[in-house]
Amino acid sequence: MGEFITNVPSYKLNTGATMPAVGLGTFGSDKYTPDQISAAVKGAIKAGYRMLDCASVYQNEDRIGNVLTALFSEGTVTREELFITSKVWNDQHREVEKACRKSLADLKLSYIDLYFVHWPFPNYHAPGCDGDSRNPDSKPFSVDEFMDTWRQLEKLYDLGLVKAIGMSNMTVAKLEQVLPLCRIMPAALEMECHPSFQQEELFAYAIKHRIRPIGFCPIGSPSRPERDRCADDIVDTQLPEVVSVAENHNIHPALVCIKWAVQRGLCTIPFSVKEPQYLSNLKCTTEDPLTDDEMELLKKADKNCRLVKGQVFLWPGATDWTQLWE
Repeated sequence: MGEFITNVPSYKLNTGATMPAVGLGTFGSDKYTPDQISAAVKGAIKAGYRMLDCASVYQNEDRIGNVLTALFSEGTVTREELFITSKVWNDQHREVEKACRKSLADLKLSYIDLYFVHWPFPNYHAPGCDGDSRNPDSKPFSVDEFMDTWRQLEKLYDLGLVKAIGMSNMTVAKLEQVLPLCRIMPAALEMECHPSFQQEELFAYAIKHRIRPIGFCPIGSPSRPERDRCADDIVDTQLPEVVSVAENHNIHPALVCIKWAVQRGLCTIPFSVKEPQYLSNLKCTTEDPLTDDEMELLKKADKNCRLVKGQVFLWPGATDWTQLWE
């Protein structure tokens, strides 16, 4: 048996549930197959991972479900020991229960621990499309439409299909409009977050409202789709501040990004199909913490560099991806 990692930090959600501070992302971008990702899930759980960040649009929940069933059957882990998330995709905002039940069937679970609205508008694009793709039915954010979707998530909670509900890819301005209307508050907020894009205002807003931030792209998403790449993107693992701290600890700069996230108060969901990487991503949060001075130094690495710009979700008449984040 390989290494088994324990003492991973965790957070208490506003529901009272406990969520690990490190999970395994399962978005394989355009680079990894569902079989490669499900194999990583199997290895990661056997190594000590207890959180999986899933989504229907990742097109691999059925394979992950097969792995979970096998692990449960052989006694490697129990369902209660895992914290599993999923998300409703943009084209199913009007039929959320159907989408959730499909994820449950694919994952072969009776409940999901945390279910998200993946994006705050029903703007759909086909998986794998290029960055210039546009859907003529796309539209700007609508409070009424978003709250219709959120009411459906609240129903999922009432039915016991999900243990908590959350939002993703939001802004402070959007949250200020919708939170006063929620019957059930979001337990977590998924947001892009890494040293070159720290989103301090959004992070602080979430914490103030007892919403746990979950940071995706924690090491700058080197495997992100080509459509999300721009010539002026910053590589987090090459930032001088990150490299300096990595040298202090004799570790890879990617591990500095993960340590920074967890010590800051983020749940982080790094993705890797490579065993040495996903093992070190988890283990690094259990040992050799960054110092206060190092955490202060890493604050200076922020360059406001959003990597996942979402331009494929723009509506007719919109001219710039920044309009998605207003």
